[in-house]
This record gives sequence, structure tokens and C-alpha cells, in this order.
Amino acid sequence: MNLQFLWYIPNQVRPGHRGDDTVADHNSLETLTSHARALEDHGWGGALLGTGWGRPDTFTVAAALAARTTTFQPLIAVRPGYWHPAKFASAAATLDHLSEGRVLVNIVSGKDNLAAYGDSEGDQAHRYARTKEFIQITRRLWTEENVTYHGEHFGVTGSTVEPRTVVRGERRHPLLYFGGASEAAEQVAAAEADVQLFWGEPLEGVGERIERLRDLSEKLGREHAPLEFGLRITTLVRDTTEQAWADAEAKVEEMAKGATARDPNWQAAVGQRRLLDLAARGEVLDDNLYTAPGKYGGGGAGTTWLVGSAEDVARSLRRYQALGITHFVLSDTPYLPEIKRQGDQLLPLLRD
Repeated sequence: MNLQFLWYIPNQVRPGHRGDDTVADHNSLETLTSHARALEDHGWGGALLGTGWGRPDTFTVAAALAARTTTFQPLIAVRPGYWHPAKFASAAATLDHLSEGRVLVNIVSGKDNLAAYGDSEGDQAHRYARTKEFIQITRRLWTEENVTYHGEHFGVTGSTVEPRTVVRGERRHPLLYFGGASEAAEQVAAAEADVQLFWGEPLEGVGERIERLRDLSEKLGREHAPLEFGLRITTLVRDTTEQAWADAEAKVEEMAKGATARDPNWQAAVGQRRLLDLAARGEVLDDNLYTAPGKYGGGGAGTTWLVGSAEDVARSLRRYQALGITHFVLSDTPYLPEIKRQGDQLLPLLRD
């Protein structure tokens, strides 16, 4: 089984993301490069780069980091309303060519400050129908020549992308990661995505979703390689179980002091609501899935944490692997020290 272990580079204008060190040069090229090179040195395959209006352009950051590294794979988060599919396919193919096949792509359909860059909100059905066309066109432009496609949202005529994406073994083009827990999102994932990313739900819930997506893929007559599955979650690792829980509880106490109103876009997402609802079932689910951070502003992958020693967390991640998870996107703050700690202590246990 080919496992992928990635980290997270927040790509934020403001320092202090989720408890990271607050330093003036937190988002300089030198700092970001130090993270990417530490990932290479400590066993990671690459990192997800966060996206959203009001943040540094994700693709530009990915290109800069790819130029300064040798094995680092940027998982580039992109929004179909921000990019036209042909322009994106060309840009990504070029970076894939220049980086010798290191590009990964995360398609994001959730709401953003769309009006700020000239997009329209659209309802959920509209957003996911557009995403489906975006993925279909992008994949065809990476694998075919003289592509003609006319959909409801996008179209191209006689389009060929040059240079081509890197073909290596079973790899025909950059993997297309995708997230979303709504019925509309699952329809897109089952038919078109390469990797479905889940946030940190309990094992039972993830297992149910994997089974449902596999059944849906068959029902929809999926034409691509079987859908793969990934987990994006915070992992709080310390030398001992006791120290990990003491630090986790202390972090949540600090979060409670500074709790602020949630971003309404996060609240609207089906996947985010699923995570927030977990707190009603208990502060600790399974063996060490900590739900308390979600009460105080933890959003997305910061809503739930896997807490414990490296052995504890590895044991939990292997249980997700047994369900079919093969792509792991982990993180904790401060980001740079945790890249090193978890790369040295956690990853060897997962690769045994």
C-alpha cells in the first residue's frame, strides 16, 4: 500500500495561526522555505498549502517553494471560482514539468469571499456542479490533446496544454484531492476526484463514509482509478501520554480565554457541522480523539485533535489506515518544531 504523509503550511498573512509562533517574518520566503526543507529532512512527502481570499496566492507560494526544494510536494489548494480550468490546467502542468512531477492539487468548493475576486456565491448545487466541470476539464487537458468541452459553467474548444504533466508509472497527472461531506460533494468525489479528504471524525463515521463513497462510485459508473481516501487532522504528540494530555488541555484553556465568533462560512459547511456536533458525544471519542478544541474556535482540521505519545497517535492513525485511509495530512503548532518532532517520532512508527 502506497502511503502518503503530508504536513500543513498555513499560508497566512497574519502570524500566530492556531498557536504558531508569532514572529514578524512568519510568512517570508525564507521562513516558508525552512518549513519545506525541514519536511524533506524529516520524512514528510510535502504539505498542504492553505487558500482563501486575503491570503498569499497559493499557487505562487507553491511555485516558489518547489523551486527551493528537491522532493517537497506542494498540495496546492485551489478554488474553481478563482481559476478558469484551462488556465489552471496550464499553470499546474507547467509547475509539474518544472518540478519533475511534484505537484498535488486540492480542489476546494466551500464558500469564500467570492465577491472580492469577482465570483458569485451560488447555491450548493451550483458550486458543486461547477466543481465537477472544473475537474473534468482539467483532467482531460492533462491527458488529452485538442480538447473540446462545453458545459453549463465552463468550456474550451480545441485546447491542448503544453508542456504536459509528468507521466511516471501509474501517475498520469497530479492527484486531485477533494473535500466535502454534503450529498452534492460526495457525488463529485465518487465520480471525479482521485482522493477524498476527511477531517478528524471518529473511526465509525469515517468507515461509514468510505463505504458509502465506494458504493456511490460503483453506482455512478466511475471511469477513473478507484477513489483513494485521506485524513486531515491535528496530531498533538508528546514524549508521554500524560504530557500530551496536559499540554492539550492547557492549549484548550488558552483557546477558551480568547474565543471569538466563528467564521459563518465554516459554520455553513456540512463537514464542519459534523465535527462541531461531536462535542455533544463527549470530550474524548475513540481512544484519543479530543473534541474540546471545537468549542472554542478550532475550525477545520483544528476542530478535533488526536492526542498522545507517538505510539498512541500512531495506533489511532493505523486504525484509520485499516479502514482505507492512505493519505495523511497532519499538523500541530508551533509548526516548525512539530514538523521535526512528529517526523522523527511518529512517521517511523507509521512506516513500520
